[in-house]
Amino acid sequence: MSITTGESTTQDPAPREPASGEPAAGNPAAADVHGAWRQLAGPFTAEVEAVRDWSAASPCAGWTARDVLDHVRGTQREFLAGHSLMPETAGGSADGDPAATGADGDPAAQWAAHLTAVEALLADPEIAGREYDGAFGPTTIGATLLEFYGVDLLLHRWDLGTSQGRDVSFTPREIDVVDAAVDAWGEHAYGPGIFAAPLPVAEGADARTRLLARTGRAG
Repeated sequence: MSITTGESTTQDPAPREPASGEPAAGNPAAADVHGAWRQLAGPFTAEVEAVRDWSAASPCAGWTARDVLDHVRGTQREFLAGHSLMPETAGGSADGDPAATGADGDPAAQWAAHLTAVEALLADPEIAGREYDGAFGPTTIGATLLEFYGVDLLLHRWDLGTSQGRDVSFTPREIDVVDAAVDAWGEHAYGPGIFAAPLPVAEGADARTRLLARTGRAG
């Protein structure tokens, strides 16, 4: 889905796998994936739990806060369902449909149910380390979740918080992770379904502003 942020149109990340090789978010052993995922999901979940108005407009034009969360949950579910790993009971249907209800239609409860299911999968080193041929070569379930969907968690955390008037920051490590992802994806980072061209930034802009601009967001 195309979304407009600031002066530019941003193609929100589609469920595509990152290239193999030098990873964007590190390449931990399968046994370490669970902990790395929790480090990414924890701050995102805190923003989910802080939302008070799910109908509030997000920085993604045409998307409410609920739409942002539905996208994050739905694309993860679609990826996992494609590998026969997503149970239908985890916060909606297994086809990744963002309109799927589940958990009594409460977005935060839907996310909690989904996250529990994902963490249970990644706690199994066999699943986290399961190899498959991705769009750019051999990779694993765990690497794809960390390197692609983990970046999604970082950026959409900002979108969610901003929709509620919250000042969401990034740690230096998180900025490095997103920058490394964009570097690793190369020209694909600005292809259909990912990001539009970077926005211009003023000289001396802070690291967060530069990061957001690089992903088509006006921060």
